[in-house]
Amino acid sequence: MYDILNKINSPEDVKKLSVIELKELARDIREALFNRLTKIGGHCAPNFGAVEAEIAMHYVFSSPKDKFVFDVSHQSYPHKMLTGRKAGYIDASRFFEDSGYTNPEESVHDLFNVGHTSTSISLATGLAKAREIRGGTEKIVAFIGDGSLSGGEALEGLNMAGSEIHSNLIIIVNDNQQSISETHGGIYRNLKELRESGGRAENNMFTAWGLKYLYVPDGNDIVSLIDAFTEAKNADRPIVVHINTLKGKGFALAEKNKEAWHWTLPFDRQTGEITVPSAKTTYVQIAREYILNRAKTDETFVAVTPNMPGSFSLSKADRESMGEKFVDVGIAEEQAAAMAAGLAKGGAKPLVFTNVTFMQRAYDQISQDVCINGAHVTFLLNCAAFDSLTDVTHLGIFGLSIFSNIPSLTVLTPASKSELAGMLDWALDKNDGASVILMPGGEVTARPQSGFDGSFRYKTEQKGERLAILALGDFYKRGEEIAGRVKDKFGFTPTLIAPGFASSLDEKTLNHLKNNHELTITLEDGVVDGGFGQKIAAFYGDSEMKVKNYGLKKKFYDRYSPEELLRTLGMDTESVLKDIQRLLRLD
Repeated sequence: MYDILNKINSPEDVKKLSVIELKELARDIREALFNRLTKIGGHCAPNFGAVEAEIAMHYVFSSPKDKFVFDVSHQSYPHKMLTGRKAGYIDASRFFEDSGYTNPEESVHDLFNVGHTSTSISLATGLAKAREIRGGTEKIVAFIGDGSLSGGEALEGLNMAGSEIHSNLIIIVNDNQQSISETHGGIYRNLKELRESGGRAENNMFTAWGLKYLYVPDGNDIVSLIDAFTEAKNADRPIVVHINTLKGKGFALAEKNKEAWHWTLPFDRQTGEITVPSAKTTYVQIAREYILNRAKTDETFVAVTPNMPGSFSLSKADRESMGEKFVDVGIAEEQAAAMAAGLAKGGAKPLVFTNVTFMQRAYDQISQDVCINGAHVTFLLNCAAFDSLTDVTHLGIFGLSIFSNIPSLTVLTPASKSELAGMLDWALDKNDGASVILMPGGEVTARPQSGFDGSFRYKTEQKGERLAILALGDFYKRGEEIAGRVKDKFGFTPTLIAPGFASSLDEKTLNHLKNNHELTITLEDGVVDGGFGQKIAAFYGDSEMKVKNYGLKKKFYDRYSPEELLRTLGMDTESVLKDIQRLLRLD
């Protein structure tokens, strides 16, 4: 096994192979993909479909002198194997040496740490312009999937490449007719025209930008790719190489169901069954049922997503059942936010849903198009918990500080099943402005019991003295644990509060706590800077109340162990109890 792959220690070794050996290398790479993905999961179909293209790239070009920029970079596993990192795919003891994305800390062959989409062409234009300024000769190659073309930055990059770059720049468009889910938008009609005409359609959006154009009908044929890339290498101005590929190629289950296999947990290769246990009930399932029921019962409800129906487990059948009440704008968060503002002004009740890490790209649209204009829009954002996504490019820990400081935007942090449903009802039916709901993660809990009525009063779940614990959202469970341990260890009952919202203060409750409390601690599932705890600390700044904020540092964490990180930050229960003992002088 891996007879050819074992010979590859750098891209130079790829160039020495015959065509037959290159094809054997492709088989070895797919076996290595199976080896890693079945054991730890990751992006599946995107990598299986890009094997031949990345082999051909390293055969024709000379990395790291020539620069590769992978869009999203979730399809860069074959590239990693060809650049000295095959052990991360064939040796189980070394799987976690490699991230799921390109990473300059791993290799000189990775130029950027990238995990969000539509960025590659813009990054490449910068590299090309810098090369022109200093008189360099290296080739610049941007590798972008067709799904990424719907993002505005990709179009901005094409606009710049077609008019302002005057030397060789190669844009490989990996057209597999599939984004995360199905593609949406007029761009894809033109790609279809180009495929069906063999690249000769009169209507060609790439040549309209001023770019050269080359079509490869079989983007999984190594010889055709080598020929095309060699021609593009010699172009005297920016060129698009449009390759028609099969997402999931070489894995029958992924070829058949590309959406389900875009990303996967560990699985059985033969059956496709997931091999790790899953929670019986999740907040995602609760949100999915809410969305489907709302679509059936509310004539004005519209669910809008920037190509992330999977973030709330909305299957193709689910989406079809919603009809016109489901809108997928493609990978275009700015469009989703602005379109929602228009929907709201037009009398609809839009719910925009995706992962929080992606919605941060629409900060300006949320601030300008939605909030300044008083548009009644609800944003439901998943993966906001610090223990959900841990790759540096996909962190949800910044959501609280990013969104809670936009004027006229209510940020809600449910801590239970009933709160999630109550907040969705309030945001869609009673709030006359914009709301962000940061989804909790982990085990579904029943407390706090009641929903959310919009009174903006903190919920005191347990009345006590001396110590007040304000535990926000997903950290409410930790607050419960600490409250119980305080009573057992120190012999008094602390006050336990579930604030429920992070964008404003319940001054009445906070003032009341001054009467018989000496210390307030805040627990929040995000960075402290600009977050909820600092607002509490500022409120108590001129009083005798001591405040201790617990949250994450303003730092780009990467692939961390959540529980280990809590211990490192002194946020585990034992460390918090020691702080309480010290601050209250409980000797």
